[in-house]
Amino acid sequence: MIPNPETKYRPFPPVHFPQRTWPDKKITQAPIWCAVDMRDGNQSLINPMDHDRKIKFFKLLIECGFKEIEVGFPSASETEFNFVRFLIENDMIPDDVTIQVLSAARPDLIERTFEALKGAKNVVFHIYNATAEIFRRIVFNKSEDEIIELATSATQIVKDLCTKYPETKWTFEYSPENFSLTEIDYAIRICEAVTNVWNPSKERPMIINLPSSVEVNTPNVFADQIEYFSTNFAQRDKITLSVHPHNDRGTAVATAELALMAGADRIEGCLFGNGERTGNVDIITLAMNMYTQGINPKLDFHDIKRIVEIVKECNELPVHPRHPYAGELVFTAFSGSHQDAIKKGFQARQNQQHSYWELPYLPIDPADLGCSYEAVIRVNSQSGKSGAAWILQQNHGIELPPHLQREFSSVIQQQTDQTGHELTPAEIWDIFRTQYGLKNQEKLVLQEFNVEQNAPNSTKLKLTLAINGKKVTLEGVGNGVLSAGTAILKAKTQLDFRIVEYNEHTLGKSSDSRSISYIKCSNKNGDSFWGVAIDNDILGSSLKALLNAVSQFID
Repeated sequence: MIPNPETKYRPFPPVHFPQRTWPDKKITQAPIWCAVDMRDGNQSLINPMDHDRKIKFFKLLIECGFKEIEVGFPSASETEFNFVRFLIENDMIPDDVTIQVLSAARPDLIERTFEALKGAKNVVFHIYNATAEIFRRIVFNKSEDEIIELATSATQIVKDLCTKYPETKWTFEYSPENFSLTEIDYAIRICEAVTNVWNPSKERPMIINLPSSVEVNTPNVFADQIEYFSTNFAQRDKITLSVHPHNDRGTAVATAELALMAGADRIEGCLFGNGERTGNVDIITLAMNMYTQGINPKLDFHDIKRIVEIVKECNELPVHPRHPYAGELVFTAFSGSHQDAIKKGFQARQNQQHSYWELPYLPIDPADLGCSYEAVIRVNSQSGKSGAAWILQQNHGIELPPHLQREFSSVIQQQTDQTGHELTPAEIWDIFRTQYGLKNQEKLVLQEFNVEQNAPNSTKLKLTLAINGKKVTLEGVGNGVLSAGTAILKAKTQLDFRIVEYNEHTLGKSSDSRSISYIKCSNKNGDSFWGVAIDNDILGSSLKALLNAVSQFID
């Protein structure tokens, strides 16, 4: 990089349009979507899709609900031509779906494209030519009028050929390629000239597609271009205004959204933003952005993981783990503060009085995209007290008491600091069981117990224990089962301890669900330990939890 970039690069001039109204507009409905994965996306792949991959991708787009699909550039190769013929001849195009094909504004290519389309029911015939000054001067060495003549002549050829195939419902689309680089008044002039040749009507509008073939400025400038065009185009009521944003500056999604606010009716893009250079606009992100605002995008991404896998297979490209809505980590929190907020959000949702989604750090319910809550929180060295607690809750129904939650998070923190790696749910569960006596606790093991109520505040307890493997039977009295158990253990072990906290709950909603008990004991030296136990009987789990806690005082 050079220290004085102003000597090499010039800012793109904005449109002088103080009458703009788009900043006050809102997106209130879905646009017309056109998926261009099979043409624009395909031509950008290292290995273009073969026939089988294209069929799989086409079927996926149909399943997702696309009604306009650009299926190829039939004049570009026999592979492209034959694929379009295969779709038509095998009746693979639903009656409510329109296929779109692209052709350069050349007579021979246009004629070849029509050959590929024989027998199709609904077709958008899309032609383009470059219009920007830099292309007129450097690439074509043609004047403005000569470029207009190229576009209008091609339009007339398409119009004439359409009459030879009356069985097909034709829609014409014209793109002034490099619109984002083209002088705005010249872009309007060439599009009006093309429109005059085609002669659309309100009932059968043509499509004017305005591509940001190279993204050259901030999204607000493109929005100004779109509103200026929409406001000043003579036959605006007879066209569908489409945009085709690219992502060279990384702002294609914002560009598309602002373009809709500025008057665009239609969006061309790809799943996950595949395309030349940095790609086309990502239709999934756009659609899901609308969805989170309560707008039906008229597309279906309810099984996002399957969509990701098919697109990865067909494109032979990865989907980034942080890709909006679709990446494997987008619904996952590692940070302690995020985890705590998410956990509290789910707890608050249980008592929520309205239907709206309100959950910190999760702008959309993962379930709407077919994702479970299991991976919403994952635990590594950056995680806080809620991380491991969430894992236990989601996988085992365990609701840790707040004090135990904090203590167990310290145990997990030590483990992650030592290993430097994320802990799996299975590892967290194993650590929990080992730490609190649910696993491998052999110092004090309950074998049998019997409870007798002598008086309202007098409980007699008989315990059969295995103490370091040796069976003993002991009896004691207290004002409850745990009080009696404490008396028995104090007498037997000569330990001076007391119960300072007790919690319990069931692990399910049915009447025969198992119970879990949490008991914290402390002694005069300030030492304290938790014991946890699970049993079919609440008294059994309470006694086992007491034993698991007390066992930790024993050397």
